[in-house]
Amino acid sequence: MFLQPQLRALLRDGAQGVERHDARNLQRSWRKFAAFAYVAEQYGYRYDGLSPLSPKGSPNPYFAFRRLPDAAQRAERTAQHHTTAQEGGQLPGMRPGGSRLRPLAEVRRDVDLLHARIMVDYSRTHRRRGLTALLVLLAAMLIPLSQTGFSAQSLLVCGAIWLFFAALWLTGLFIARHRYTKYSRMLRDSGVDWPPDPSLA
Repeated sequence: MFLQPQLRALLRDGAQGVERHDARNLQRSWRKFAAFAYVAEQYGYRYDGLSPLSPKGSPNPYFAFRRLPDAAQRAERTAQHHTTAQEGGQLPGMRPGGSRLRPLAEVRRDVDLLHARIMVDYSRTHRRRGLTALLVLLAAMLIPLSQTGFSAQSLLVCGAIWLFFAALWLTGLFIARHRYTKYSRMLRDSGVDWPPDPSLA
């Protein structure tokens, strides 16, 4: 449903020579978004991590795709071999029919490594996102308390609610850290240095 507009936006930026294409995960699956990142590379844009456009703490951040030096040639070559891709046909590196973002066996490892990079980047957004929500919740609870009064019972109820959401955030933080460690190890074992050192760019 969202794939066609996302692909059209990528190709529009490519035709205009835009240096950085920004995209959100609209595929409802991180693996499918990784498959989209593979497709984007065939059209001349390589996955580059979290976008500077992305609001801090956003649950659905923007990701950046950098234009490759040979982007025009890549896009032309891909368009020649996948003439119906923009009309719902087979995408480069993907299986025909059904879900259009199912990688072929020969590109599955590339997609898996892209997925690992995306998950490392996405995991880094969790701490700030949850902490902001907890602070907003605390401020929001002060409003009804100021109307009803700061009785022991109302403070206990608000405290219990806040602790419940704090526990959820800590659980999510644990999961995010586990995910970060898991995918960082996978990338390291594959010889991929991610996230890249900005001083070496």
